[in-house]
Amino acid sequence: MSGDTCLTAMCPTSGAKPKTYSFKGGCLGNKYVRLNVGGSLYYTTVQVLTRHDTMLKAMFSGRMEVLTDKEGWILIDRCGKHFGSILNYLRDDTIALPKNRHEIKELMAEAKYYLIQGLVDKCQAALQDKNESYEAVCNIPIITSQKEEEKLIESSAKPVVKLQYNRSNNKYSYTSNSDDNLLKNIELFDKLSLRFNGRVLFMKDVIGDEICCWSFYGQGRKLAEVCCTSIVYATEKKQTKVEFPEARIYEETLNVLLYETPRVPDNSLLEATSRTRSQASHSEDDEGFELRDRVRRIHVKRYSTYDDRQLGHQSTYRD
Repeated sequence: MSGDTCLTAMCPTSGAKPKTYSFKGGCLGNKYVRLNVGGSLYYTTVQVLTRHDTMLKAMFSGRMEVLTDKEGWILIDRCGKHFGSILNYLRDDTIALPKNRHEIKELMAEAKYYLIQGLVDKCQAALQDKNESYEAVCNIPIITSQKEEEKLIESSAKPVVKLQYNRSNNKYSYTSNSDDNLLKNIELFDKLSLRFNGRVLFMKDVIGDEICCWSFYGQGRKLAEVCCTSIVYATEKKQTKVEFPEARIYEETLNVLLYETPRVPDNSLLEATSRTRSQASHSEDDEGFELRDRVRRIHVKRYSTYDDRQLGHQSTYRD
């Protein structure tokens, strides 16, 4: 239908009042009828409208009077946003409910108006499920094989931080504070994963050879490693020492954020941060290196705004 026809159906011309009459659905059988629901136009059959014992069945079986405009459109004074879903349910008792909770409530209100109890029950069940469901803040994969680790790192569009810890690998006795430091490393990993989960993929490895070791990856390659385990010979017996280099770990985590940027340098950024051609005195190779270096310094400055007030230490940033 054209916009003019729709407008005419909604706003009849002066003197053309909507007509009221009893609708004889039986005489039309499966023929299509035209509906104007709050300005939204629909075609359907009387058989669909009278399939369930609803208010629509009462309207189109002759028990209730209906309004029509001068062009024959049957007027229903309700919002037409969800009327298509109402018709779909009337056709075969199935419906794809909206994902948005607010829209489900809107659909349920329309179903209640038309007295479609089956659809009301479906909406209520969906709302109950949404009340009981929740979405995890962040997901931390636990590595179960070397092949799985390689696939995760290669396929990740984000930088990767992996903590490998496996206390069962201890071949010697621990020093007095090794257990505490091992727990501190795990706690720091949890804090960082909550803080940067949208920008970095954090992984745990509990099957590796090291007792406690951090690894940092960007664009599929390993960038840095912080091993927190060493062997000391201060006593007659060898001892395993676990350290907690918090500032170093936090620094490497910030550095890995540089690899959020695309693999290909941003030409507009390079041009904006470079000197003009008239001022350039380097060769083309030197100039390209200088531009990349400028971009790196910009990102270091940008990401260094993330201080470690929650962790209680001042980080040192490398240029």
